[in-house]
Amino acid sequence: MGLFNESTENKLNDLIEKAYDVEKGFKKVAEHVDNTQLKSFFSEKARERSNYINELTTTLRNQGMEVTEDNGSVAGSIHRVWIDTKVLFSMDDDESMLEEVRNGEKQAIEDYDDILENCELNPAVRDLLLKQRVAIQYSYDKANYLEGIH
Repeated sequence: MGLFNESTENKLNDLIEKAYDVEKGFKKVAEHVDNTQLKSFFSEKARERSNYINELTTTLRNQGMEVTEDNGSVAGSIHRVWIDTKVLFSMDDDESMLEEVRNGEKQAIEDYDDILENCELNPAVRDLLLKQRVAIQYSYDKANYLEGIH
């Protein structure tokens, strides 16, 4: 048996795959906004997700877990195409993009909560996931705030 049971390993690999999707999504959204404050926010979130991926994969590999080498999902690719399409037809691009970010961050929080609440994790992995989850919650809250002022 590996570091974790199969279900936990699958959930952790899915979390990494989704983080790739989110990173690419933030980059894509940053390309479509004109507001410099929002562009900076989205670019920073992309860098942050890249760091999450590196931290999590390094931590898991150092502990002996096999991490799936993947750079995102088909669903994530479809969502980025949807963002491109939505931008073409949207009258309020910035608000629309913030709404998408907020929805994505909400889903990420739910994914982290699922793993934290339902999987047996060692302290190093649990601490890392908690740290990342707190930062994602902050990002969600900031997207709500930015959506309110734009």
